[in-house]
Amino acid sequence: MLTALYVPANRPDRFAKAVAAGPDLVVFDLEDAVPVADKAEARGWAVAWIAANAHGPVQIRVNALSSPWIEDDLAAISSVPSVRIRVPKVESAADVQAVLDKVPSARITALLESPLGVERAYEIATADPRVEAIALGEADLSSALGVDGAEGLAWSRGRLVSASRAAGLGAPMMSVYPHVDDQPGLLRTSLEGRRLGFVGRTAIHPRQLSTIVEAFTPTATETAEAKALLAAAEQAGVTTGGVIVLPNGRMIDPAMLGRAQEITTLHHQTTPRPH
Repeated sequence: MLTALYVPANRPDRFAKAVAAGPDLVVFDLEDAVPVADKAEARGWAVAWIAANAHGPVQIRVNALSSPWIEDDLAAISSVPSVRIRVPKVESAADVQAVLDKVPSARITALLESPLGVERAYEIATADPRVEAIALGEADLSSALGVDGAEGLAWSRGRLVSASRAAGLGAPMMSVYPHVDDQPGLLRTSLEGRRLGFVGRTAIHPRQLSTIVEAFTPTATETAEAKALLAAAEQAGVTTGGVIVLPNGRMIDPAMLGRAQEITTLHHQTTPRPH
């Protein structure tokens, strides 16, 4: 999964357009994007749309567990089979369990938005098999840490990538880039994230999607080298085990083959892509 697109849940006129834009996941946002006065109506619109399109690439971001709206959010969502929920401000495995107790069929993306949440990243990632991803909420986290920019978030980002991989969840997606019209900045910061181990990013506008795909798509050189490495290993008749010495004298190991397979898989996922 390379792209997820937020859409305010109080804008049902945008729901179908968001799906048609071609992201891997559309996130109906009940939290930050929705004014207090609109939350009940937005909840009804989002849940109805998700219930009618349960097999589509959709997820709903509920309000924080400490908010006065979360009980109504979860009660409404519980009627939707296998719903995917993005839970903000998760700080413990108990927070995850509190959601799953109310919506047992859910699949959870836990947003870590505080220093405590980041410190417990692996605990949260392994809280339950129904946790399918963890992600950072970088705006709140930056404020809590008193930092500004990528350097201040470097440790937290690395922690998230490591915890995700250790938990068997695969590479996580980056947080949003808030400057909708700054495509060069989106590309630059996405490439920075890719070098840290992220694969993909959430977006707040459809026109960010193609730039995100561009940033996280393996280059032609990377893809060619990965395919050549896998082909050489296959020809040598060895794909697992210890160190492998290819006929040309190059030494490789299973970790290198695994990374090559990831690159070729990602290449297939991103070619071609809708814009």
